[in-house]
Amino acid sequence: MMRLLMVFGVMLLIHFCRAEPFSVDGKVLVLDESNFDSAISSFDHILVDFYAPWCGHCKRLSPELDAAAPVLAALKEPIIIAKVDADKHTSLAKKYDVDAYPTIMLFNHGVPSEYRGPRKADLLVRYLKKFAASDVAILDSDSAVNTFVEEASTFFPIYIGFGLNNSVIEKLAIKYKKNAWFSVAKDFSEDLMVLYDFDKIPALVSLNPVYNERNTFYGPFEEEFLEDFVKQNLIPLAVPVSHDTLKLMKADGRKIVLTIVEDEDEERSRELIKLLKAAASANRDLIFGYVGVKQLEEFAENFDIGTKLPKMVVWNKSDDYLTVDGLESIEGEDQATLITKFLEGYKEGRTIKKSFSGPSLMRFINRSFDIRMVYIGVFVVAVLMLIQTFSKGGDDYHRVPNQDQVDHATSSVSEVESKEYKAGDKED
Repeated sequence: MMRLLMVFGVMLLIHFCRAEPFSVDGKVLVLDESNFDSAISSFDHILVDFYAPWCGHCKRLSPELDAAAPVLAALKEPIIIAKVDADKHTSLAKKYDVDAYPTIMLFNHGVPSEYRGPRKADLLVRYLKKFAASDVAILDSDSAVNTFVEEASTFFPIYIGFGLNNSVIEKLAIKYKKNAWFSVAKDFSEDLMVLYDFDKIPALVSLNPVYNERNTFYGPFEEEFLEDFVKQNLIPLAVPVSHDTLKLMKADGRKIVLTIVEDEDEERSRELIKLLKAAASANRDLIFGYVGVKQLEEFAENFDIGTKLPKMVVWNKSDDYLTVDGLESIEGEDQATLITKFLEGYKEGRTIKKSFSGPSLMRFINRSFDIRMVYIGVFVVAVLMLIQTFSKGGDDYHRVPNQDQVDHATSSVSEVESKEYKAGDKED
């Protein structure tokens, strides 16, 4: 009996010696199967980079994470950066569906979500600060309001309640924390009211720095109406279609008036977008989006781009859409009038139902636009080669592509963005 107790004591001692506490010293933690779960449970916010030693994109990302780690660790509510060699620790890679390198997962209170934000150190810090911030920031002066707006990253809309109790928006702030900043200003001057363009209180002001948009809500301050205002201002008046905005639009209950143009960057398209914003402002029950064939042909071609562009359709995020009878195109000198006629025709029911000409919308939204599909193709080819090579099975293989496969795959895929990583991209 004594010997059994001694063995048990030694096992306990070994266990506690191994379970060393993690230090918040600003360095990137190195995780594997032995300490991964412990790290995730030890920190409220932890960003994990699943990488491969041979991956070129991973090598470029590594110094950015090293630079961001001490800044994030020094926050009042620290955000820890960690990394896992997914090429070596395949069970962890499989557990979190790592199918390309690097894959970055953000764990908030143990709940994982794929990180799709910027990857440069300074921008990464600004983006991640959102997740460690309080649900509702309390601002007690003009300078506090201005500092809050300045320090909030441009990646998220900002909501400021002037003359509101924080309890009024606290529930919405928790619900939409991943999508926006929330604050209330307790003390402010008339000069600040002029600066943020509201003339009475209480008021809830929304700012969308990326699109330079501002809107004000004067009530009623009941949850239903407040949430409608918050949801409507999570996306801009005229939404450029991308992987991220498709997800936001999918989560919104409104139908989408979608305009397809040849090239979003053309002067004529920019003028048309201004008209769309004006129409959106007057029709807040609809989302107004636009997409350029040059920018995202794979998506645009679902809406029969063989007809003359620009064209408008009404789309309910399903695999069919509506056109207005007699208005296949809005090309013309007076596009504002044509937009008005299109909306009138839609509301009067003078529509024609058409089906998508491409793949299922849900598959399109839920996948990345570039290299992930290539990986699937590489995987299928690899399986076929194995079947041909070995008449009898038994050899194990990994879903994560090897270096030669990745080099081949990346050479056949064009970059979605020339300067910065875009949400939804898989890189190596």
